[in-house]
Amino acid sequence: MNALAMFTSSLWRFFDLHRPTVLTPSAPSCIMKLSNEAVGESPLFYCYKPMPVLGKEETVAKITEIAQRVGEPEGLEIVDVQLLGAGRGRVLRIFIDRPEGVSHADCEFISHQVGTILDVEDVIPGDSYTLEVSSPGLERKLHKAKDFERFLGQKAKIVLREPVENQRRWEGKLAGFSDGIVTLEPSAGKIVRFPLTQVEKANLKFEW
Repeated sequence: MNALAMFTSSLWRFFDLHRPTVLTPSAPSCIMKLSNEAVGESPLFYCYKPMPVLGKEETVAKITEIAQRVGEPEGLEIVDVQLLGAGRGRVLRIFIDRPEGVSHADCEFISHQVGTILDVEDVIPGDSYTLEVSSPGLERKLHKAKDFERFLGQKAKIVLREPVENQRRWEGKLAGFSDGIVTLEPSAGKIVRFPLTQVEKANLKFEW
């Protein structure tokens, strides 16, 4: 047996004795690198760990956390974050608010600061996207307990997860909020109550 044949036979025996272990996608992978470099009696290995790819909900949650980290010290509330579209047509919308109202400077501040962090941390990988920052408008969404406390006395449109009095959609004045229970007054003298956890979506109703 010549030297080349002996080397080939030894190499096949090495692979039989060192079959690669099947790893889960999230685990680091080690790959053998065949090289002409002198590495002694052992082959050269290198390892890599795939970067996790976030789903849309996880991406929006991460963006929200970043926006809150930037906005809260400035007294800005992050009302909502939306990631819409796909590919180069993606649009990231961040809605901000403050009790005295949102200024153009507030929108510029969030756009610049949050946009920079998103790009540095590569939170939205792939194709480009358009970042839009604005106030939530007159019929802003109501998400948190403090939203229902802040806007007591104002009219709201609410959709429930489960019907109350055989009805899921309600409109009326926010009459109270205590211990996680929303009190709504759909009409004079009529009161309905439901847990905040039952609210699927809600927003203010502007009276023109």
